[in-house]
Amino acid sequence: MSRELTREVLAEFLGTFVLILFGAGVVAQFIVSKQAQGSYLAINLSWGLGVVMGCYVSMGCRART
Repeated sequence: MSRELTREVLAEFLGTFVLILFGAGVVAQFIVSKQAQGSYLAINLSWGLGVVMGCYVSMGCRART
């Protein structure tokens, strides 16, 4: 496997990891606390932040051409 392909695969993995970490983390907090901590607005904002951070992480790892 070429070095460029390895970097692209790693960037995709890390971006997806960050997205799921933010999104699933806030949903888990909301469910485990029996809806005492957080709100639906916090869930939506965290998923949005997860998407943005996942994109930034993926772009930072992209191989330069």
